[in-house]
Amino acid sequence: MDVPATGGPFGSSGAHLDPQRFELDGSLRTLRAKWRSASLASGWRFPSDWALPEVDAVCAAVVKDGSAELALSGLGRARAAAGAGLSETLNDLAALHAVLAQADSPDGFVIPDVDATPARLLRLTALGWADVATDQLANTEVTDPLTGLPTAAYLRTRLSEVYRLALREGRQASEEHLLLVIAMDFSATAGWSRLTGMILVAEAVRAVFDGGESVATLGPSVAAALVPRDGRIASRGVLLRRALHERLSVDAQLREVGQPRISVVRLPAQHDAACDLLVSLGRA
Repeated sequence: MDVPATGGPFGSSGAHLDPQRFELDGSLRTLRAKWRSASLASGWRFPSDWALPEVDAVCAAVVKDGSAELALSGLGRARAAAGAGLSETLNDLAALHAVLAQADSPDGFVIPDVDATPARLLRLTALGWADVATDQLANTEVTDPLTGLPTAAYLRTRLSEVYRLALREGRQASEEHLLLVIAMDFSATAGWSRLTGMILVAEAVRAVFDGGESVATLGPSVAAALVPRDGRIASRGVLLRRALHERLSVDAQLREVGQPRISVVRLPAQHDAACDLLVSLGRA
């Protein structure tokens, strides 16, 4: 919540806001920032995909009620859906517990320890994670419900077709196709704005790659297009950047996320390596 340079907190109409609400919002932001710092310091590998709406739900539950058991179960599910492993998810939980348990640390530095985290919290988070991970194994969705784009599973199948055709024709898959990857940094964006951002990204991707190219979402803040090497990749990149700017600039929070990272990635020699590449790109 923005405040003027002088005076107390105000809403957009100039009316005074509830001081307790203002203090609550500040506590939420402080807890979120400390948790993120502790998690990154303890080994969270991909900073851009740490922030999720479920993170804010956990912070709100801790600040308002002092208990976040239900919210942690939701966070576990969200982490699994975003591609985070169980060990990484539980280390992130340990970082939150360390921030809360070591609040009086003089330098603000905390040491997360999974073994010191209450077993009930570990169990709830792990069960939430396992629910989604097991469901993904049994019933892989072809379309991402948020963006409407095909999932990475679809793109892996499409790449399999590309590699098989290249093998039959005695050439490399990279001779005919490239991956164009769009990565957003929503780490500083809280709440549902990041979800809105990915919906707008998907809309821009579909608008630019409307000629039969294979497009997909690879992670919570990454989308990609499998495009032919036809000499048009540079112009498509320019069109995509323009389309993204037009859509993301309509939201005040999304204007703050900075420029999307658009990169052209060469396909590796083998399909298995390409599948590993998709996993890595999805958490960049």
